Amino acid sequence: MSTLEIKNLHVSVETEDGAKEILRGVDLTIKSGEVHAIMGPNGSGKSTLAYSIAGHPKYTVTDGEVLLDGENILELTVDERARAGLFLAMQYPVEVPGVSVANFLRTAKTAIDGEAPKLRTWVKDVNAALERVTLDPTFAQRSVNEGFSGGEKKRHEIAQLELLNPKFAVLDETDSGLDIDALRVVSEGVNRYTSQGDRGVLLITHYTRILQYIQPDYVHVFVAGKLAESGGRELAEQLESEGYDKYVKAAAAL
Repeated sequence: MSTLEIKNLHVSVETEDGAKEILRGVDLTIKSGEVHAIMGPNGSGKSTLAYSIAGHPKYTVTDGEVLLDGENILELTVDERARAGLFLAMQYPVEVPGVSVANFLRTAKTAIDGEAPKLRTWVKDVNAALERVTLDPTFAQRSVNEGFSGGEKKRHEIAQLELLNPKFAVLDETDSGLDIDALRVVSEGVNRYTSQGDRGVLLITHYTRILQYIQPDYVHVFVAGKLAESGGRELAEQLESEGYDKYVKAAAAL
């Protein structure tokens, strides 16, 4: 059993007008086997939360802790956080020209495990992972994300998730830009990952569409840099019908 604890997390980002606080005291605990969905309007800080957990240098943590099994990962470098068991699927995966998917995946696996996977077995594992997300084996020879469609980028990230098999996955709008077929493939990959029973997911999304395929244990409303309300699946259904308006107005009144 592993635990990812976010405690009183405050995060700022530099702007032309100086430092601007984005996260204003986030508290959240995710345990192995749990899926937590975070929903909220644009600009509420959801992606900032994801990138701050992963260690993006753009964001400055001004207060709070992020504990993975009791260790404050904010004191770790990005690669050390990955080796500790964190994974981030980005909303906008970046292109890496000249680096093949095959080399990227093997290098990442070697860095996390501390030793290179056996080549013969690894090739089979990669091909199987690509097949599960409906990508052709020749996909492994393409440069990472270069010329990929939106669906290919997101399916590639799910293949990474399955091959690297972290303790906790932070999925930042993994459903963004997907058609219904790609959404189903991506969701099935997340469900395979969580079916192990000892893996946790923080799923950031705008819409309930993906929650038709991935059943969350908890749903959280994120507004103005903090959690405004938490509940079960029924909260997502409420948001679908009512929107975020009442939460935005309540945050503005503070």
